[in-house]
Amino acid sequence: MSSTTHKVHFGQKVAFGLGMLANQMFPAALGIFMVVLVQNLGFPTWMWGVLFFLPRVFDSITDPIMGFISDNTKSVWGRRRQYVLIGAVMMGISFSLMWQLYEVDSLSYNFTYFLLWSLVFYLGLTIFSVPYVAMGYEMSDNFHERTDIMAVAQWIGQWAWVIAPWFWVIMYDPSWFENGAVATRTIAIWVGVICAILAMVPAFFIKSNSTVDDDSLTPLTMKTIGGSVKQIIDNFREAFKIEDFKKLCFSTFLIFNAFNTVAGFSFFIVVYYLFNGDAAAAGLWPTLLGSIGALVTTFLVIPIVAKMSKILGKKKAFLWSQGISVVGYVMLWFLFVPGKPYLFLFALPFFSFGIGSLFTLMMSMTSDVIDIDELNTGKRREGVFGAIYWWMVKFGFAIAGLLTGVIMSLVGFVPDAVNSEASITGIRLFYSGLPIAGTLGAMWIMRNYHLTEKRSLEISAELALRKKPVSKPISSSYYALNKLQSLGFFEGTSKYPTDLRNDTTTLELAAQFKVTLNAGLHGICFSPYREGQDVRDTLTGTQIDERMAIIAPYTKWIRSFSTTKGNELIPLSARSKGIKTMVGAWISGDKVQNDLEIQNLIEQAKKGMVDIAVVGNEVLLREELTLDELLHYVRKVKTAVPDIQVGYVDAYYQFVENPQLVEECDVILANCYPFWEGCDIDNATAYLNEMHNIVCSVANDKLVMVTETGWPNQGNDNQDASPSKINAMKYFVNVTNWAKDKGVETFYFSSFDESWKIRQEGEVGARWGLWDKNENLKY
Repeated sequence: MSSTTHKVHFGQKVAFGLGMLANQMFPAALGIFMVVLVQNLGFPTWMWGVLFFLPRVFDSITDPIMGFISDNTKSVWGRRRQYVLIGAVMMGISFSLMWQLYEVDSLSYNFTYFLLWSLVFYLGLTIFSVPYVAMGYEMSDNFHERTDIMAVAQWIGQWAWVIAPWFWVIMYDPSWFENGAVATRTIAIWVGVICAILAMVPAFFIKSNSTVDDDSLTPLTMKTIGGSVKQIIDNFREAFKIEDFKKLCFSTFLIFNAFNTVAGFSFFIVVYYLFNGDAAAAGLWPTLLGSIGALVTTFLVIPIVAKMSKILGKKKAFLWSQGISVVGYVMLWFLFVPGKPYLFLFALPFFSFGIGSLFTLMMSMTSDVIDIDELNTGKRREGVFGAIYWWMVKFGFAIAGLLTGVIMSLVGFVPDAVNSEASITGIRLFYSGLPIAGTLGAMWIMRNYHLTEKRSLEISAELALRKKPVSKPISSSYYALNKLQSLGFFEGTSKYPTDLRNDTTTLELAAQFKVTLNAGLHGICFSPYREGQDVRDTLTGTQIDERMAIIAPYTKWIRSFSTTKGNELIPLSARSKGIKTMVGAWISGDKVQNDLEIQNLIEQAKKGMVDIAVVGNEVLLREELTLDELLHYVRKVKTAVPDIQVGYVDAYYQFVENPQLVEECDVILANCYPFWEGCDIDNATAYLNEMHNIVCSVANDKLVMVTETGWPNQGNDNQDASPSKINAMKYFVNVTNWAKDKGVETFYFSSFDESWKIRQEGEVGARWGLWDKNENLKY
């Protein structure tokens, strides 16, 4: 979770920034060293492209899996730090080893050796970078502080691009090394060791909280990690439903990967165009192109962009910065002049605004988008969103590496050879033209980015409000596992006679579900809260009517849970569609709110809106009131509306343990959940039947209704009870058949999925609806 709304200590920002220096130095050095493969070790350009492509594809595949692991890690060190440390060590060792290439070895050996160690390096990079980036997203929930954190990190990280180009000078200076291959074998060790140490800094110095007791996290087992691929796909779908996140990903893809496709051409343009292929004559100029550009970014671009963001907003700062970079790319075309290499320096301040502003703003904006996701789902998924965002970057980077070789082949450019004017012109055209096209495309995408500072502050305020204790706990509760067995009323396993056959196919089950639903239910629990809402929100008549219209063809009764904050409109909507109402007053430890709920219930009953009045739901189960306090409210309603049946809803066994409830209620209203008691789906109907029987045995011949029962289609197993689409359909059909067979008036739980319940029960708590959160029939 976001740690604070206040300013983050500068030392914490620096610690994060040192990790960024390592995170950028490794790829910066890699980009420089890759020239050696072609220039000194004789790799053909297609092989060079493959070595760019395959490891990065591997990296892009492992990132989302690492995001899932990082987001769900239970540890005294929190979710991230241990992985940052392990990844740092792996990167340092593998980077050092993969450059131990010798000219005397065969080309195929060097290719295979380099590829294998590249895969190890990129695995280490994944283990480090995904949780590391998530650390940055978590450091603050303040709109502008996030930009400051990323600005400091990018400022420090940019020194990688200042330093790395000087490797060219060292590598090809005979007073230092015999040739580039010898140079990289030595320099790689220094880079590997120093960067590994820098990468460890966030692991040791950035604060984190223990997650050992965080029950909202998915347990990390071989089964859950192996099954995470499906969840990762679902995460991608959920993430890309956020339009602003799609814009961030696609615009970054276009800018960063267009830039990287042609970045490797800088060396060749300077040497072969400005100095006619004479690397010695080119001297420091290839280095100065990269190094001065990075210095401009460090000391000019990042501070200006951070300031622009606060004055103009992040979107406008992005658009202005990228527009300036387009000017720079155009200038580079005209200012690459043979014999006057110094001229291109005038283009660098403009050119540098492109990449220099990109991650400073985009990483800050991704933090803002993660708040939208939490608002929608109740989850904090920095690792997942960071992995998805960087997946777009890295997969595109892989394509960029492949395209680099393709473009060189396309224009007929051959390193370390005499090239035609046409091939050099072709390289130059791509060098300016491709980034301009990518940047303009990104600007077009971002023109409709909607997440402003005002909206971000509204979201932060809503999230802060949600983190306060919820006044109304959820209605579907956790029962004691195997409660029925412990009472001695259920032994062994059995099926109920009307259950579907075990050999029913999925297609047959889906058809039977449709037939059962179309035949109609006795009753259904009404879920009024849409995506982004919870019990603190006030409902509108429009959204209630829209949802009521969806379920009206399938049910005779609805059950509501409250009479305040718009819930009082539910009975009116139901009545208008010919549906009977079981209307509930929500009772809790808040006596003032209780009086308001009871008063509204009585008023609605007197207006003819209530067929059965319910005073409280699972209050005793939650231990919010004593039995005497609860019965006081029941008697008050009975006295006020003597012509209407009045009852109280709770877990079935509460009526066994509290006979006074049976005496006071006109009708016995029992919640019965085989799932919450860990019952296997094949025995669930028989288990439900015994739940009902045990209540009937103490009901003194009063009507016993099942006011809640259901089965989730997604989430974690509960002992032998497993959520799945098939099990949810099977339970619905079996329970409906059982209710008709025994003549039990049953209310199915529930009508629509409600994402806000994730915060109390995890994923499984939000997946009980027959319709999903978007009001689509799930089965």
